[in-house]
Amino acid sequence: MLDENNQQCPVARALEVLGDRWALMILRDAFDGPCRFSELQKNLGLAKNILAARLKLLVEAGLLAQQPASDGSAYKEYVLTEKGRSVFPIVIGLRQWGERYLFTSGESRSQLVDDRGQGLETLQVRARDGRVLGPEDCRRQLIRHS
Repeated sequence: MLDENNQQCPVARALEVLGDRWALMILRDAFDGPCRFSELQKNLGLAKNILAARLKLLVEAGLLAQQPASDGSAYKEYVLTEKGRSVFPIVIGLRQWGERYLFTSGESRSQLVDDRGQGLETLQVRARDGRVLGPEDCRRQLIRHS
């Protein structure tokens, strides 16, 4: 539950849904395509009760939806919704930060590539006119809606 100081902060609200490591790891796997509970558990090595709780949260938040398995079996699959797909740049930003600061030179790691096998450009925050912005170029502003 958000305290009074954070109720108007979009970052605090986003962390209520995405601030858990497992939530982001589940979404990371979902970006590769529909996932079954058993696949997620195997890939993540996560206890069933924790995985079930995180999946429930992501479904309730509208980031994932459950649908019948694509192979016609009795299983259910978790698929990204539009809201869930919109988390993609956040995961890419975390990935790129991790690649830059958390691996030593020559250390093995996975790499995300585009549909042509090319590495991705580093994400940048840009102004509407195309200028690259840093923290010193931005400020928070409260927008009141009635």
